[in-house]
Amino acid sequence: MIRCLSQASYLVLCLLISLPVNAQAVNAQTTGFTFTDHTGKKLTLSDYKGKWVLINFWATWCPPCLKEIPDLVSLYESRKKDVMIIGVAMDYRDPKTVLKFVKSLSISYPIVLGNRKIAAQIGPVSMLPTTYLFNPDGKPAAYKVGLISREDLEEFMREDSRDSKDARSGRVPKRKDR
Repeated sequence: MIRCLSQASYLVLCLLISLPVNAQAVNAQTTGFTFTDHTGKKLTLSDYKGKWVLINFWATWCPPCLKEIPDLVSLYESRKKDVMIIGVAMDYRDPKTVLKFVKSLSISYPIVLGNRKIAAQIGPVSMLPTTYLFNPDGKPAAYKVGLISREDLEEFMREDSRDSKDARSGRVPKRKDR
């Protein structure tokens, strides 16, 4: 019985990880958040109205987390005008360890030293990495449990922006099957 349960759990985990960023609708019960980054600066969702806001929960011991960080840095550096990224480091023993990783990975976006209380402001974080994306109106747009790429994020933002423009103009968007 336990073995079957374990196999079923593994299958569900694989399915979740393989879903594209836009396949998982966000049911975040939040309309905002207030974080303080590692330098003491307050960060709120409303501060970034008009920008896409990506919250990435990660850990120094998590290989997929570390693998996606260069894509997030690249996205942030090239799209600072319309994208804000906030990294939330979870499950750490010593803040100095996190900050060493931040420096060694050349992370240029704000880093929050997180915990469950901080994560609860956004939504569930059952595995790492977990990424939440808010649209420029500050509304939850998507979330992804598992590795995410810059390409996936940019495609989602492009399609979502196109659909929003179509909705405002009254046109019915033509969408490819997902």
